[in-house]
Amino acid sequence: MIVHIVMFKFKDEDKYDNILTVKGMLEKLPSKIDVLKKMEVGIDFNHSERAYDMSLYSTFETKDDLALYATHPAHLEVLALIKEVVEKTKVVDYEK
Repeated sequence: MIVHIVMFKFKDEDKYDNILTVKGMLEKLPSKIDVLKKMEVGIDFNHSERAYDMSLYSTFETKDDLALYATHPAHLEVLALIKEVVEKTKVVDYEK
């Protein structure tokens, strides 16, 4: 199994609305992309200096499935918005 984790630090402008919009779009992806086996999206409540605003945890059967997800039109649509409203991201992909 492949695990894909992303953390997002949103820009200050319209931050909370953008977080909710991106979260909603991400949570619709499992119904649109069948290689996406599981997805959890969480909004940070800690707000410490080290904290990011939102995290994404998703799983796939294979690395090829992760690659298909990365180029799927539904994912690219969300990614376009993310590039506009997010300041920084961190990612880790690993085999479980």
